[in-house]
Amino acid sequence: MCHYATTQYKLHYACVTCRVAFKRHPPEAGAHHPCPICSRPLLCAGHDFAAPPRRDTRAWSVVAALLAEGLRYEGRGTCGCTRTPRPRPRTRAQLRSDRVAAERADVTLARLLEG
Repeated sequence: MCHYATTQYKLHYACVTCRVAFKRHPPEAGAHHPCPICSRPLLCAGHDFAAPPRRDTRAWSVVAALLAEGLRYEGRGTCGCTRTPRPRPRTRAQLRSDRVAAERADVTLARLLEG
């Protein structure tokens, strides 16, 4: 049975400017969740996002880069049946090495980390 089919779980949404994260239900089509601090739209970070501490600006810069690429922190497939870990870089050095690997393979960073 599909894991996400029985219950609608909240997603993690993050504001990288304010360095905060919240769990919210998905908004209506065309709408967005505003940040309660700065009123900018929150970025969807996925089901398995673990926000770094607010004071850790380096870790938040990595999160900002990944969310800007359109990546989300998901550990399950779209229906939730399979548990395939999709590791995400946690440090700038890991992000840099992944970008170099993507450039060498002539693919985007998002494509490299998805596959």
